[in-house]
Amino acid sequence: MRKKKKIEVYALGRHISLSADKARRVIDQIRGCSYEETLMILELMPYRACYPIFKLVYSAAANASYNMGSNEPNLVISKAEVNEGTTVKKFKPRARGRSYPIKRPTCHITIGVKDISLHDEYEQIYSLKKPRWKNKYTTMVYHDMYSIGGVWDKK
Repeated sequence: MRKKKKIEVYALGRHISLSADKARRVIDQIRGCSYEETLMILELMPYRACYPIFKLVYSAAANASYNMGSNEPNLVISKAEVNEGTTVKKFKPRARGRSYPIKRPTCHITIGVKDISLHDEYEQIYSLKKPRWKNKYTTMVYHDMYSIGGVWDKK
């Protein structure tokens, strides 16, 4: 029986004190990028979520080099997802003896890294990156009210 060679390595960060929506806007930018490009993007983005994601990408690359012996220039971010974690609930005292609930959301971040030197279909990995622009708007044609014979047509 032959063993199947593993070509994807993961790094998992759990219970990160960060909203899942705020982490997703950073994760969407790095999905499908190469390892070196990802590190540059994360260093230059001004969001607070970049630092824990940077640590996870670095950890996934270290896992890939230790477990598979792959080089860092051959790595591509193949899987990047964010799931909601538990919510830490506290109470803050307010005026007149009342209490105010505070909810601190957490999230779980998974980063998957593939070695493209072991994988033949590099085009499929590169297609994981979402297109940056889409044609959301269609052209609308407006007609003049008087030329159609509208309500205020005065002849």
